[in-house]
Amino acid sequence: MIGKLQCVVLDCHYPAGLAHFYAALLGGEADRPDPRWSLDEYWSTVHVPGGMVLGFQRVEDYRPPMWPDPAHPQQLHLDVEVEDLDAAEERVLALGAVLKDTETGWRVYVDPAGHPFCLVQAGAPAD
Repeated sequence: MIGKLQCVVLDCHYPAGLAHFYAALLGGEADRPDPRWSLDEYWSTVHVPGGMVLGFQRVEDYRPPMWPDPAHPQQLHLDVEVEDLDAAEERVLALGAVLKDTETGWRVYVDPAGHPFCLVQAGAPAD
């Protein structure tokens, strides 16, 4: 092993808003003080249960991915396992996510900054 994953970073226009979206989606704490990062209008974080950290960095000329348009690639996406797809969908839509597609066993959404993520039924194969 060369190193360990410190965090996954997503570009966006408004880091604090996206951090709160993912804190509500995944649990955890938005913008918890951490000596590894300075928290400001350009950088926010979410420390999720289990130790993973998501980072959100402000990009002035941010252009969101346009799933599934290959001319605007996804860049990355997150799969989130849930017990009840319908209940989870209701909650993410209330947080500001937008449903983009449904598949057997998972559903594709975009977060408020346009990043795609999937809700995956527990026990179903992910994308």
